[in-house]
Amino acid sequence: MENKQNIAEILCVGTELLLGDIVNTNAAFLSRELAALGFAVYHHSVVGDNPARLRDALELSLSRSDLVVMSGGLGPTKDDLTKETVASYFGLELEMREDCLEEIRSYFARTGRVMSENNAKQAMIPRGARVLTNRYGTAPAIAISEQGKTVIMLPGPPVELIPIFREEVIPYLRERGGETIFSRNVNIFGMGESAVAQKLDRLLCESQNPTVAPYCKEGEVRLRVTARAENETVAAEMCDRVVEQILQSEVGQFVYGIDADSMEHVLVDKLHEHRLTLSAAESCTGGLIAKRITDIAGCSDVFFGGCVTYTNEVKQKLVGVSAQTLAAHGAVSSETAIEMARGVRARTGSDIGISATGIAGPGGGTDETPVGTVYLGISTKDGEGYRKLSLSSRRSREFIRIVAATNAYDMVIKYITLGKI
Repeated sequence: MENKQNIAEILCVGTELLLGDIVNTNAAFLSRELAALGFAVYHHSVVGDNPARLRDALELSLSRSDLVVMSGGLGPTKDDLTKETVASYFGLELEMREDCLEEIRSYFARTGRVMSENNAKQAMIPRGARVLTNRYGTAPAIAISEQGKTVIMLPGPPVELIPIFREEVIPYLRERGGETIFSRNVNIFGMGESAVAQKLDRLLCESQNPTVAPYCKEGEVRLRVTARAENETVAAEMCDRVVEQILQSEVGQFVYGIDADSMEHVLVDKLHEHRLTLSAAESCTGGLIAKRITDIAGCSDVFFGGCVTYTNEVKQKLVGVSAQTLAAHGAVSSETAIEMARGVRARTGSDIGISATGIAGPGGGTDETPVGTVYLGISTKDGEGYRKLSLSSRRSREFIRIVAATNAYDMVIKYITLGKI
């Protein structure tokens, strides 16, 4: 049974969340981060900007968890009542913190704006609370530890909440924990969640410290290995032993990185390491292959560019796909994919050309070529090849495009590291 000190809960505040005007991405982010710190998250709650209902929700959260992380309700308006409600629950008075007020004034000065009088409300802090600096907005984050309970209040905008959590909350929680929590992430592509779970059934079920938890996103599986120990060195060694078990298992051949941010990050690193360059010709992915690569700083040294060749005419003009190929095999074919990759490689002068052509839906499919059919092409000095994807037509257009782009990266990585085309 878990130590109650390791059970956390997420309580998000805002009527706009209940109305569906804003998607609650904060809860997903906080769940992932708390899990990485070794906390078990059993409940998420969302409550509107109503003090009575907020008080009820807070009491319920604290009755079953000793750590409650809240988001929202720290703004300057009258309906922002998170601080007031939490302070009232613990019987703490609010007091003006001049240092916080000065930080708010400085923020407005830096951004060339005039501070409104009501912004001073954000510098009212429960007596004895710990202020967690917000360098990205006006509302300070706040931590209160009273009566064996801890409540952390974070501003609602993700552009503020995410960096504050990483820069301020993680060190705060580690400081209070008395133990070091360390995690490794094993990134897997090409094997589904159920297959990974079956191959690693014993490890997933029996691991206690370190724990092993699977997480999924489009076409990928991430195994988070988390250990608790007296210091980081010991915890890291504990994690590394489990990671080695995973690498030596049948799952190992599908691992593309350890603690990798994404497949495209691994690809850019591999291109740098091997001094190779890449270009892309895209149809159904609509520039997504290039977009995800160019999100990464430093990619300009290895990514020459690309083009979106959505129509047959543009495929012919920009990357030299022959009219005969299109007439004989169609735009969605291995032959067209290879010619697209060959053409973009030749026109940009890159070492590797990659391409994607397919049907992302929801319409446009046929019995012979249903929605979800995608051909990826690759062209290199060592040869050319393709990969066919047959994704479910019930998947969204976005899903098909994301998985197609990730498979394109996987093809290039396998060519670079294994020589496979």
